[in-house]
Amino acid sequence: MPNRKVTIPDLFEMKKNKEKFSMLTAYDYPTALIIDKAKIDVILVGDSVAMVVMGHKNTLPVTMDEMIHHTKAVTRAVERAFVIGDMPFMSYNTSYEKAIENAGRFLKEGGADAVKLEGGVQVKDTVEAIVKAGIPVMAHIGLTPQTASQLGGFKVQGKDAIAAQKIIEDAKALEDAGAFSVLLECVPAPIARIVTETLSVPTVGIGAGSFCDGQVLVTHDLLGLFDRFTPKFVKRYAEIGKIMQEAFVAFREEVKKGIFPAEEHSFMMKEEELFKIKNFDKD
Repeated sequence: MPNRKVTIPDLFEMKKNKEKFSMLTAYDYPTALIIDKAKIDVILVGDSVAMVVMGHKNTLPVTMDEMIHHTKAVTRAVERAFVIGDMPFMSYNTSYEKAIENAGRFLKEGGADAVKLEGGVQVKDTVEAIVKAGIPVMAHIGLTPQTASQLGGFKVQGKDAIAAQKIIEDAKALEDAGAFSVLLECVPAPIARIVTETLSVPTVGIGAGSFCDGQVLVTHDLLGLFDRFTPKFVKRYAEIGKIMQEAFVAFREEVKKGIFPAEEHSFMMKEEELFKIKNFDKD
């Protein structure tokens, strides 16, 4: 993968060469800066911000303005990674015109390189309209959190032959519509393999096994910063949440005991200036 800015042709080249690429979420400047320095290939400003940063129970409440706010923060930090803005619930569902307008905001205002939206065949025409407007689109099928209630909750999708065939058909339709990539969430690994081998565009997996061209995780899950639940497909590479809590407790105790701030954390002044201050009232 190049040291310069990652592009869509780079992702296609990696698929062709069977070279896996990495993708993580970011919602703020410092996190995006660290991810970019780690040479993660793709950054998703995900609507998962609603849950892991804003404390909502699901992704539905986050707004376009909030997504643009977070996307701006991320793109200010990034020099190398390809940045994708996640289109929130109802930002692309009402009309093609509104979908194009909102997708365009991610690029024009947010500085993103592309957008992602959820849905299969039913959003094919929307994807096509956005792509025709010159905006790259990553499609998202399988478990689609914005419509999880219709799917019976946060469950693996495509477990039987009929459901699996629908996922394959969705993927093909979205590729035909012009999507440059398809994200597969909570899909059995054998089905993800069929989709990956069938499509000419790169696939990205999250809970879809090892056969996808790229892999994505929510950064807060990877770091142990979100404890409400941990999906089966998540691997925790660190327990930063516990480290943070230990640091906060240590700070509290040192403040209580008068240990912090110590002299090295304080600003001093010359004795003669202090003497003058002490003698102001006497004068």
